[in-house]
Amino acid sequence: MTAIVSYSRPFRGSRRARGAVAAIVAALATGLCAGNVDQALAHSYPIPSSQRLVVLERGRVARTRPSLFAPKIETVAARRPLTGARTVLPVLGYRTSPGGVRWIDVRLPGRPNGHAGWIPAAHTMSSSTTWFISVKLSARRLTVYHGGRVIRRFQAIVGKPSTPTPSGLFFVEEALALAPQESGSPFALATSARSDVLQQFDGGPGQIAIHGVGNLPEALGTAASHGCIRLSAPDISWLAERIGGGVPVRIYS
Repeated sequence: MTAIVSYSRPFRGSRRARGAVAAIVAALATGLCAGNVDQALAHSYPIPSSQRLVVLERGRVARTRPSLFAPKIETVAARRPLTGARTVLPVLGYRTSPGGVRWIDVRLPGRPNGHAGWIPAAHTMSSSTTWFISVKLSARRLTVYHGGRVIRRFQAIVGKPSTPTPSGLFFVEEALALAPQESGSPFALATSARSDVLQQFDGGPGQIAIHGVGNLPEALGTAASHGCIRLSAPDISWLAERIGGGVPVRIYS
């Protein structure tokens, strides 16, 4: 396995975690995924040679400004809900407040898509990744970058017109292995993107995933999913061996 950074390696997960994600991927395949559009930003985003990351050692409160008195956006858990893996977030910037508190501007998971906030640097660890994923919806193609250079291109299934794959700048939250009989096997990369059409499915958050085509009927190169991005078994296996939490994902038209 190729390590990205010490805390953003792929996580295969326990049987319980695999069962949880299998239910989510099955839901994604049957109508969970769709999305909003942030095409201009995603299309113009330059491919970096590396991306700064932060690993949460404790849950952190994200705020609108780098101040303890700024409005709260949300609390970000230290571990991901499906696998228990450490939460790893892309870093957008740093600032030190007048009181001497160090703050980190981070991209946040979940709704609204692409949102960000400031968290205190205390109880976090700095890291980075040289991996980057880009998905061009019109070409139905996923491109993998390493150190800013293209190393692989994969044919994909993307969302159909009535349930489009959301465009924008996202990141991988956690990576999981799925059993052969599960929909979307053999692997799934759960991303920070969420559906704007279906707000929930069976109590789930409407999470967008990059996953396999196991037990799903549509052909590669089509726009046929409910928003998720599907790859062949060899391609998603190759990806899952290298991609873990915090890796940026750009989706554009």
